[in-house]
Amino acid sequence: MSRAKRIFFVTDTKDLTDWLLLPVLRKQVKGFIRLGHDTQIFSYNRAIDRVSPIKCGKRFSRLYKPRVDELLVKQIKNYQPDIVYVSFAKFLDDRTITLMRQASPYTSFIGIDVDLWPELRQNRVQTASKLDMVLTTYEGNGQQAFKDAGVHCVFMPNMCDSDIEHRYRVSQEWKSNILFTGLLRHRRYPTEELRVELVTRLSKMKNCSLYGCCGKDFIGGIQYFYAISGAKIALSINAVNNVRLYHSDRLTQYLACGTFVLAKGVPDSNLLFKDGEHLRYFETIEEFFDLAEWYLKNEQERLKIANAGMKWAHQEFNCEKIAKYTLEAIENGTYRAPWMVNP
Repeated sequence: MSRAKRIFFVTDTKDLTDWLLLPVLRKQVKGFIRLGHDTQIFSYNRAIDRVSPIKCGKRFSRLYKPRVDELLVKQIKNYQPDIVYVSFAKFLDDRTITLMRQASPYTSFIGIDVDLWPELRQNRVQTASKLDMVLTTYEGNGQQAFKDAGVHCVFMPNMCDSDIEHRYRVSQEWKSNILFTGLLRHRRYPTEELRVELVTRLSKMKNCSLYGCCGKDFIGGIQYFYAISGAKIALSINAVNNVRLYHSDRLTQYLACGTFVLAKGVPDSNLLFKDGEHLRYFETIEEFFDLAEWYLKNEQERLKIANAGMKWAHQEFNCEKIAKYTLEAIENGTYRAPWMVNP
């Protein structure tokens, strides 16, 4: 794909929330622009707000979907994109994809899914079945619902933005021994008891910083990176940990911001980040606390691994490199990377 492409994103934007710096969209756009491509964003949720005569809740927002689809199709016709990049916005469905395809029949339509259990999310699998490809941040058994519907799935890891995701010098208020950011338990989806027990135990310990659970508020914006930078150790653990290559974007954010990470292992984790070189993996609660205790007492070894993990994240998972992999996948159906091996 040597020629500059026009890439049209259809998504729900979160720019007016505390999630300002965290959405993957921000990194995707930056990566493509740095490769010399043009981008345009259609915010599905903002479009619904615009066409609604009054502010309404989710129940009534669906009434304005046809009008939003009209606006979307008009923009597709105006822009004539080479690629449409869909991130499964609320109310966007297979009919929306069909309308866009009719408006631009020679365009490649791809999706990105960063959430497990697509079959539990309304219209997700049916919408994906109308796309040429779906990039997922999980592999193997996590993709089964898509594959059963005939969706072409390609694994694409979470990316980092080294411009802002790096180690910061922070004041004492941000410093802690161990950090965890995220929910204790997902309400609508499965959560392993290992995560619940481990995080609950951390919540009762001194000098541990928790955000978003156990009565602690969510943290966003640049303060999120400050909290990571100030932690000696960060805990990365998914809701479930049996899905091949799947780690939430929490792991990449932690590594990119230069903290030492203790991560619950998942199948083929070492293809992404090597144990003992970029981070340390654990399997049990006892192993986590044994490793945490040792590395808190051995600062040089902890910093050595933290520095290597940050360098590796910036080098191999930056937004420009992931954009290159994405374009290669669109052109060839797959791409070449160290983790792209058969399970």
